[in-house]
Amino acid sequence: MIRLHHCAQTRSMRTLWVLHELAVPFEVVRHPFGKNLRDPDFLALNPAGRVPALELDGAAMFETGAMTELLCERFDPDGLGRRAGHAERAEWLQWVHFAETISQHAAALTQQHVVLYEDSMRSAIVMKLEAARIGKCYEALESVLGTRDYLLEGGFSAADISVGQAVYMARHFKRLEDTPAVAAWYARCTAREGFQKSLPQEDEPRLYAQDFYPAWEG
Repeated sequence: MIRLHHCAQTRSMRTLWVLHELAVPFEVVRHPFGKNLRDPDFLALNPAGRVPALELDGAAMFETGAMTELLCERFDPDGLGRRAGHAERAEWLQWVHFAETISQHAAALTQQHVVLYEDSMRSAIVMKLEAARIGKCYEALESVLGTRDYLLEGGFSAADISVGQAVYMARHFKRLEDTPAVAAWYARCTAREGFQKSLPQEDEPRLYAQDFYPAWEG
């Protein structure tokens, strides 16, 4: 049994996309983004009180990179994954976990633009720094994607899912107009059925009320 605990437009979307691409049977428990994640029953699954939480064969996991590695190893080690000993294994791992580098900057901007509800709580300096750091991440991707269609020469993998979902969040704060190869790669990734199925449902509460949050001057 596979059960994913998920909030729309959060890191758990990454695992949801992986599961759709794997085409394995699974359940989704959808949560609103809020204090309900501090309930004792949920904390038993993820003691940090955040999504995702993944129930797999009676055990619980709560870190997306680990989920990606385990799911790929179990269900698709030579497709979405790159098994140990594969020539692209190290590069695959690098990109799977680089997603968190992007996500930490997107999370900081989500807090500044979305979670903090009074202007006096926000910092224009933090917003500008974090948006610039996302831009540097895009440049790192551009240096690779200028010569290949996906992050690995062997083709689409869970590395593209991990980084693609991180870019999905980051694009709410930093557009891709200065990195055309990244923009083309992102379009290829997000055209996939697995990504489309991981998007918020029509009546599902969303984290982001708008598609883009411009720089805030204070």
